[in-house]
Amino acid sequence: MSRFTRRTILKSGGAVASTLLLPRFAIAQGDNRPSVTVAVQKVTNANVLDVLREQSNVGERVFFSSIWEGLISKNWRGNLEAVPGLATEWRRIDDQTVEVKLRQGVKFHNGDELTAEDVVFTFSRERMFGETEAKSRSTIQAFEKIPTPRPGKELPPDVPAVARRIWPDLVRVDAVDKYTVRFYNATPDVTIEGRLSRYGSDIMNRRAWEESASYLDWARKPVTTGPYKVVELKPDVSLTLEAHDEYWGGRPPLKRIRFLEVPEVASRINGLLSGEYQFACDIPPDQIAGIEKNSAFEVQGGTILNHRLTVFDKNHAVLANPLVRRAFTHAIDRQAIVDSLWAGRTRVPKGLQWEFYGDMFNADWSVPDYDPKLAQDLLKQANYKGDPIPYRLLNNYYTNQVATAQVLVEMWKSVGLNVQIETKENWSQIMERAPTRAVRDWSNSAAFNDPVSSLVAQHGPNGQQQQIGEWTNAELNKLSEFLETSTDRAARKKAFRRMLEIAEREDPAYTVLHQNATFTAKPKSIKWKASPAFAMDFRAGNFEA
Repeated sequence: MSRFTRRTILKSGGAVASTLLLPRFAIAQGDNRPSVTVAVQKVTNANVLDVLREQSNVGERVFFSSIWEGLISKNWRGNLEAVPGLATEWRRIDDQTVEVKLRQGVKFHNGDELTAEDVVFTFSRERMFGETEAKSRSTIQAFEKIPTPRPGKELPPDVPAVARRIWPDLVRVDAVDKYTVRFYNATPDVTIEGRLSRYGSDIMNRRAWEESASYLDWARKPVTTGPYKVVELKPDVSLTLEAHDEYWGGRPPLKRIRFLEVPEVASRINGLLSGEYQFACDIPPDQIAGIEKNSAFEVQGGTILNHRLTVFDKNHAVLANPLVRRAFTHAIDRQAIVDSLWAGRTRVPKGLQWEFYGDMFNADWSVPDYDPKLAQDLLKQANYKGDPIPYRLLNNYYTNQVATAQVLVEMWKSVGLNVQIETKENWSQIMERAPTRAVRDWSNSAAFNDPVSSLVAQHGPNGQQQQIGEWTNAELNKLSEFLETSTDRAARKKAFRRMLEIAEREDPAYTVLHQNATFTAKPKSIKWKASPAFAMDFRAGNFEA
């Protein structure tokens, strides 16, 4: 059982922020805290603030640790290790049951106290699971569509789909008393605690949901426990938050935070240097030196627990042959991309896994070798005749996305692959099922230290690829269930390795390009530390000017 106190959590905190000559918004007379504007490439993809609807890098940035909080949290200022959040302790009852003690005195943004009732409702059918059932490995179909206004609280189809991706076997959550809950799983699961800490298991206020006129009304202004509460979401424009002064973790150091959508890198940088923005996100490595030539500014960041991928739709007429997909993987000089576009500030990882998996990590695994001759031989075996293969692309949603795509197309062209870029405006167009859906960009994160958080969650039976109908593999699906239900670590590691062989070599679902990295520019006068993640921490102890 883990025991922590509020004092333990906050003991690393620094001085509370003093005044700063930045743009201010009047909230209450005598409040001298500063306000900041953060220039981002995108605020949200789905134009809602539902943690189950906006499963994205951009969502992570605005959600954590400003709005949403889970029972078990992450140390955003450390190495993302698990720390107490809205729970102070937790213990295993058995292989299928975990009991959680809630932090007492936590206030929601509407003034309600957090109780077991809110936790039980958060994991209910009405809010999360809909009509889906535990212990069902059939793929739940979902599509990347922005929800439209509804008179009632009907869940968008991918909310229960994502919920079962996160909690495939959760049967129920019971209130033991006002501050104690128990999670009951239909099967043994060594990862229940990890699932509690992951993106999507965050706690909401039941009364606010019940009082909302519709799902969309609630999803654009959810009531949660974070240090900042939603003032206004302007789709495709901005998100404004203001301090939640009853926050259990200490009075927030900022009065307001405005996340402003500024798609062009040059505009984000110019706005930062002129003082219009206090933070500029998603800075490409080749721009860092230019920013830091001005001694008043600095760029923070580095590698994060996220890998950049290209993803295949095996239903495409050409890509149905796995030999063609294998040729794609062997035509890529990944190190050249890291050296030329990332100035060596990231690395080529060992496939879709991370060292923090511990004894589940396959240290001797590697991405497919850069072997143009092998790629050409595979295309010859596949009898590929040069038919065009579409590559759907967003305009720099990911840092260096367009430049990377251009390099990849040339590498593929050099072995005989005729890949043609099709620029799209949004993720709905990227995901749209059609004969032209073939290759696209993506990134995968590890939400906790086990492969079910990445390979299973993103590519297994209810991973996004299978839910939108891009790819499936019967053997991998069977191994996914084994990985989620077995308690034999040696057997689980063997299963995981076999899954890597299938998804990265034999029947490629994707190919890993490089580990992702994120860089944020700011004035040196602001004392703030970047997290090893997309999330931006503006809590007490991490902002001073």
